[in-house]
Amino acid sequence: MKLSKIKYIHFIGIGGVGMVGIAELLLNQGYKISGSDLSESKNTLRLKKLGATIKIGHTKENIKKADVVVFSSAVNKTNPEIIEAKKQGITLIPRAEMLASVMRGFQSIAVAGSHGKTTTTSLIAHIFTEAELDPTYIIGGRILGMEDKSILGSSDYIVVEADESDASFLHLNPEISVLTNIDNDHLDFYENNPKKISDTFLKFLEKLPFFGVGIICTDDPKSKKLYQKLSRRKISFGFERTSDFSIKNYKQTKTHQEFMLKDNIKNFEFDIKLKIPGKHNALNATAAFIVAQQAGIKTNVIKNSLKNFSGVSRRFEEKGTVQINGKEVLVVDDYGHHPTEIKSTIQAAKSKYKGRPINMIFQPHRYSRSSILFKEFISVLSDTDSVQLMDIYSAGEANTSGISSYDFVDSLLRKNIDAKYAKNLNQIRKNLNESIKKDSILIIQGAGNVSDITASLMAIGKNEKS
Repeated sequence: MKLSKIKYIHFIGIGGVGMVGIAELLLNQGYKISGSDLSESKNTLRLKKLGATIKIGHTKENIKKADVVVFSSAVNKTNPEIIEAKKQGITLIPRAEMLASVMRGFQSIAVAGSHGKTTTTSLIAHIFTEAELDPTYIIGGRILGMEDKSILGSSDYIVVEADESDASFLHLNPEISVLTNIDNDHLDFYENNPKKISDTFLKFLEKLPFFGVGIICTDDPKSKKLYQKLSRRKISFGFERTSDFSIKNYKQTKTHQEFMLKDNIKNFEFDIKLKIPGKHNALNATAAFIVAQQAGIKTNVIKNSLKNFSGVSRRFEEKGTVQINGKEVLVVDDYGHHPTEIKSTIQAAKSKYKGRPINMIFQPHRYSRSSILFKEFISVLSDTDSVQLMDIYSAGEANTSGISSYDFVDSLLRKNIDAKYAKNLNQIRKNLNESIKKDSILIIQGAGNVSDITASLMAIGKNEKS
């Protein structure tokens, strides 16, 4: 059966970052979309506003009109909607296979890597949009300044994030593949074996067609090894002088970052400016620059697009200044939930706001990640002036290790870090009143529901300010 004959598509866990983009794309293509999730979220509310039917909770009745049911690897086989779909003989499609299906017929660009996927994908989509190529894009975050634009473009370009968490990106067949970096994450899926992670990324890159190209950051040691092994056409980039595209003369100011990007293949140099801070974003922008060049976009368009890119929601998103206990505080909201991501966030803050105290509210994400990478978390969190730990966001996991946020607090206190546990907003406010200093940067960090705290603090802080 062709997808064109399908009218009604149901998504289990429709609010997830990997699901919402596909659902929105199919909505824009004219399909009737329904979906279920355990709780209401910004994603479910947005889809409902766009015309999707949203149900809170999972019941067999939710799929009674569906022609196809889409699910992710996070959905348990005992889910009543899965069971009912099998009983009725309704086609069940894994999320990654649905993504691969909608990518057919497009000139496809996929961004892979442990960190930086969302920002890099957003940068590419932004450049292509500014170049009036009108791309289709599926991104795990909201591009600031592009909120009201459809993700369904009129051109034959599509830009997507490639999800390595369950190896599902192996379903994709892009013509351009970007690899930002490889880190020890999702080790629960990869049987606590980092080699399996690297091998899976290599399999993904080797899926490139003969006319395709792999764009790989060789600053990252693991990615560099894959670059050396890859048998497809490839382009390297990084701060290393030996890269095909190398970053030099890097400078971070209070308002922007700037650097010289040298094309060592053709011996050209390009001066680049970015609003978004941090060396990691210089790398993300370089990857986007190379992709845009491969698509034939003019250099001046690429440079101007990078210069006016405002960032992505919850990726070092500066929410504004508020008053906390009579002190002016800049609030930064960030999605990062892996030690490497948190380190990049802290470094970006210290580079942009030299000398200002760094305070953090952190919500650990998943018991497995918290347990396996515990030492790494303690190391990076120790680079703050104060940190509050919220309860670990389970993301549906069982706590088999017995770990809790109290373990984080205890370890940090032993390192003489001002660390406190925070159960709720009231406790967070009390702790902030005790710890916050003048001109502090308050980073609200994590991938769970911690962004709700951001919204509450901004509202309270603005009221205090007025």
